[in-house]
Amino acid sequence: MKKSLIVITCALLAASCGNSSDTKATENKDTATAQPATTATASTSNDKALELIGSSDCTTCHRLHKDAPGAAIGPAYSDVAARYAPAADTTVARLVKKVIAGGAGDWGAIPMTPHPALKEADVKEMVEYILTLKK
Repeated sequence: MKKSLIVITCALLAASCGNSSDTKATENKDTATAQPATTATASTSNDKALELIGSSDCTTCHRLHKDAPGAAIGPAYSDVAARYAPAADTTVARLVKKVIAGGAGDWGAIPMTPHPALKEADVKEMVEYILTLKK
């Protein structure tokens, strides 16, 4: 699991620094890093969400869990899931807007940079996956 997180992090850093639209992060779909899927649809959705997270700059600031290797500026995804669960439609919509517009204050003084280039549907997919990570 540590190796896959390191690989994903390195790939994301390279992708975010290069700003190349055709750069894709290599991901190891280790089942230890994702919630177990109850259906084929959930598994496909999780895979798509992980791919979207991996191809964005999200892991530059966020980690899956607090104890994941590397420094994290923003909250761990599992902490986000714990704070905003259950995942109501209004919660998802609010978090999607926050990811796209950026913001500060909910998790401390360091602002989250805006991500206006991300598609709303893609951000929704990522947010819905992140909210499944509640421990």
